[in-house]
Amino acid sequence: MYDKIVSFAKRRAFVYPSSEIYGGLSAIYDYGHYGILLKDNIKNAWWKHMVQLREDVYGLDSAVFMNPKTWVASGHVESFDDPQIDCKKCKARMRADHILEEHGIMADRETIEFVNQKLDELKEQGKLKCSACGSTELTKAKRFSLMVKSNLGSPTEALSEKNVVYLRPETCGGIYLEYKNIVATLHPKLPFGVAQAGKAFRNEIVARQFIFRTREFEQMEMQYFQKPEDMKKNYEMWKEIRWNWYLEYGIPADKIRWAKHEKLVHYASEAHDVEYNFASLGGFKEVEGIHARGNWDLTRHSKFSGVDLNFLDEETKERFIPHIMETSVGLNRLLLMFLDNAYTEEEVNGEKRTVLKIDKKLAPIKAAVFPLLKNKPELVKKAREVYEDLRQNMMTEFDDNGNIGKRYRRQDEIGTPYCITIDFDTLENDTVTLRDRDSMNQERTPVKDLKKKLLKEYGCEI
Repeated sequence: MYDKIVSFAKRRAFVYPSSEIYGGLSAIYDYGHYGILLKDNIKNAWWKHMVQLREDVYGLDSAVFMNPKTWVASGHVESFDDPQIDCKKCKARMRADHILEEHGIMADRETIEFVNQKLDELKEQGKLKCSACGSTELTKAKRFSLMVKSNLGSPTEALSEKNVVYLRPETCGGIYLEYKNIVATLHPKLPFGVAQAGKAFRNEIVARQFIFRTREFEQMEMQYFQKPEDMKKNYEMWKEIRWNWYLEYGIPADKIRWAKHEKLVHYASEAHDVEYNFASLGGFKEVEGIHARGNWDLTRHSKFSGVDLNFLDEETKERFIPHIMETSVGLNRLLLMFLDNAYTEEEVNGEKRTVLKIDKKLAPIKAAVFPLLKNKPELVKKAREVYEDLRQNMMTEFDDNGNIGKRYRRQDEIGTPYCITIDFDTLENDTVTLRDRDSMNQERTPVKDLKKKLLKEYGCEI
């Protein structure tokens, strides 16, 4: 299934390997025409539920570059790393914690000393081998920073301590830095949230599994600021909200689950992941995390910046640093999840049909318009008129290449919910053939009712 999804994503212009003509760049991908349309639809669906439909959540788009003190205060410079080991024979790099997990040893957030102790035990048992070549000649584990360094200023001083900056490893940092401005300009009452979607960068040791784990990716995060006594209630509220979002957009309840973090970072009081059962990746994997972070982040930034980040409760006149609950989801992972869930191969009249049965609200193309024959100017002219009308309100494609059956199959593969055929009856009575992607049923629909039918009856959004 993995190879099918990767091949399909490239063949149908969803995801391309980046820099492919130069041999590619490991764990970096570009999104083609249908990929960016799908990605934007997922992002807009998230934004609609997180910001548009809520009065207590505000939007933000913070910069990728931030003052480097940001990442000192957050602890990333000091401890945002993974344990790396190398094969002395083939030079392959591996994550030591992943090797330990394969042997049932959990090493999440453990010290390098602990990791090396467990690796030595596996070596003594003859179980420690290179995953690439099978050699037993492996280095000790060492810290591998996930931070991506860059520089601002003179290129001759690149990466010097004077001008070093970091590409943000997560998007929430910008929310914390703009918290004071948001409170001063929007005057929110607790509880309130700040949501944003944007690029993040991590220098992964091993980045595999297609777009599930990449070095450049997009996050969609919301930080919810509140009184400490309201954390438990709001945490459960947001768990329910986020769970229902997946169901609303077509993910079956039996394909997702909650995974509770048994081991927590020092500032967290609770953490859960939404995991999806990827057919292409062989099991349940994290797509979103929901974390109760306490007031650690704002406290640290207040300390390192010297700026008072207390919140004044106008009713009680009490000043305190709010506690934060966050939801953090990977947009690239969601795109892979929706492709994985929607990709379907089925037999129709003895022939194989590949169809992307994706939720209609997320489909990259909402409708495709076909003239029955491309060599009949009157049909092409009418089809163009219908196409031009529909594309004002929804992503629409015009296709006159090949027979109708082949055109249906092309649209099925990219998940287009409805195909509209302009035929000779259209010229007589101004009706079209409207074909449904999933059932393949066809019905005659008046042209004058077509847009209204698609927008309202079938849920295609303006």
